[in-house]
Amino acid sequence: MRTSFVFFAALVTATASLAQQSGWQPAAGHTQIPIWPNGVPGGPPANSPAEVDTTTPKMPLVAGKPLIHLGNVSVPTITLYKAAKQASSAPAVVVFPGGGYNILAIDLEGTEVCDWLNSKGIACVLLKYRVPNTGPYPKSSAALQDAQRAVGLVRQHAAEWGIDPKRIGVLGFSAGAHLAAALSTHFDKRLYDVVDGADQLSCRPDFAVIVYPGYLALAEQGMKTNSEINPTAQTPPTFIVQAEDDPVHVENATNYFLQLKQAGVPAELHVYAQGGHGYGLRRTALPVTAWPQLVETWLHTIGIAHP
Repeated sequence: MRTSFVFFAALVTATASLAQQSGWQPAAGHTQIPIWPNGVPGGPPANSPAEVDTTTPKMPLVAGKPLIHLGNVSVPTITLYKAAKQASSAPAVVVFPGGGYNILAIDLEGTEVCDWLNSKGIACVLLKYRVPNTGPYPKSSAALQDAQRAVGLVRQHAAEWGIDPKRIGVLGFSAGAHLAAALSTHFDKRLYDVVDGADQLSCRPDFAVIVYPGYLALAEQGMKTNSEINPTAQTPPTFIVQAEDDPVHVENATNYFLQLKQAGVPAELHVYAQGGHGYGLRRTALPVTAWPQLVETWLHTIGIAHP
């Protein structure tokens, strides 16, 4: 009887531990920290469901492979991916996966991006920001709070992580691309009360990569430019790529490029005839999926990556 009880107790403990880890966790060997040591601003929603992969077998594949649709993120984190051949003071990119501010495509637009950046000697910091219903700003400020906090934390840990604090950029996809643009234009004031020294450091990215963005042109208003995204001369140099046939609308890219141009911000725009939406870095026969090589060239052009 006692043996059965001990086994049952161990099973309950193991099940509880598994439930706590039911969401996404990085592979072993990567540094992960929660970005809010005292809990998220305003506290988590009441009765928050557990973080979980919401992928189903009926969801479409990308380049013949499935992807993770991570939902119910209430405890945001950053995860450091260091390059095997990383210089002692390397550039770094904070990556914002997309997912319509409802889920995070945490592998397609997250870990796979870090693998590519690491292969180029660039450190990657993957932000697992809160979803769902956490953007776009100002509908909700939660995701932008997470992004501001994340960049400040990377600067705070720069020396420890072998990162150059003056070469920290952001790269986002879809909603994450909107988040990168929002951070590029809303870095002068934190949207939350100061937590620690990380919030005394600038959260302005030194450069931004915007991949098939959403929410920058308003379809319900005839593709009018989003008035909440207003670049200034302080907005960082920006690379933008999108396909003309993107159902999210290529005006998101073209409108933002014109805003940057009018503000005097160095910007590079690539528009392809075909590609749709949500391809990440996965190569297909379509030329748009070669965009990472264009980014590599651009990073050299603007002096972020060195030969």
